[in-house]
Amino acid sequence: MSRYKEINLFDINVYSVKDRPSKVEPSAYARKGKVETGAFLDCLPDILKASDFKEFIARCKQAIEMKKPIIIGMGGHVIKCGLAPLLIEMMEQKLVSCFVINGSVAIHDYELAMFGKTSEDVSKALADGSFGMVFETTYGINSVITQGSKDELGFGEVLGKELLEKAPNPENSLLAQAYKHEIPVTVHVGMGTDIVHQTPCADGKAIGDCSHRDFRILCNQLLELDEGGVFVDLGSAVIIPEVFLKALTVARNISGKLKNFTTAVFDMNMQYRALENVTRRPVETGGKGYYFIGHHEIMIPLWIKSLTS
Repeated sequence: MSRYKEINLFDINVYSVKDRPSKVEPSAYARKGKVETGAFLDCLPDILKASDFKEFIARCKQAIEMKKPIIIGMGGHVIKCGLAPLLIEMMEQKLVSCFVINGSVAIHDYELAMFGKTSEDVSKALADGSFGMVFETTYGINSVITQGSKDELGFGEVLGKELLEKAPNPENSLLAQAYKHEIPVTVHVGMGTDIVHQTPCADGKAIGDCSHRDFRILCNQLLELDEGGVFVDLGSAVIIPEVFLKALTVARNISGKLKNFTTAVFDMNMQYRALENVTRRPVETGGKGYYFIGHHEIMIPLWIKSLTS
């Protein structure tokens, strides 16, 4: 027994998602379909970031032609910006081989698939202690992960399977559609960073087991980056850059190689870990890293449509 006193999570008060105002609904999602991005890219100057962006697009297209992977890491804001349909479009066109996400992505994706809405008013809910205390979300995700651990499945795999089979709205779910297309989604959880850790149904052993299994899956996926692959971080400032660096170390340690690949970060401002761990340190043995600053809801569709149209 620990010498330190713990708070009793069974004293927590939860409430229904039906009673929670949400800021994101599917009516505002990005839309699939072809657009003429080629002409737009051609009109950009070959100067500074415009030149870098065109060069990065060319490297992505080369990776696709060489059948090398494009692996996409991301933070939760990407889902809240309604960009899942465009990421699903990449899956449908076989342009992405793995998604690397933090716990918030899984939560927002789960809520959108199950309830058709997500994203609460954090400041307001924090003031009265109700932030993240939605029963359906915390119980639903944790029960799936507890069973997933027993079945020796990864966090993203078991949650994607659950959403594909049982969610009312699986068509715009990143996790559900990835499971359908047999594309791994690895979920990397920092214990205590997600709302689903706040209630007594959270099983720390199961969460850690499933998330660490996903880490091992990611390490194996990174092996294919060698000589031409692409890794992109969409808006994760801490978790994904740190996980990527450690997974890359494992992959290099075991394979004795992994060089000459491309990395990029898309974010709304410069972040230290993303800059160092994604665009600088990994490519010192070859390849090139890029950093693009701009709003997710503009820059990410521009990148994706440059590949899918």
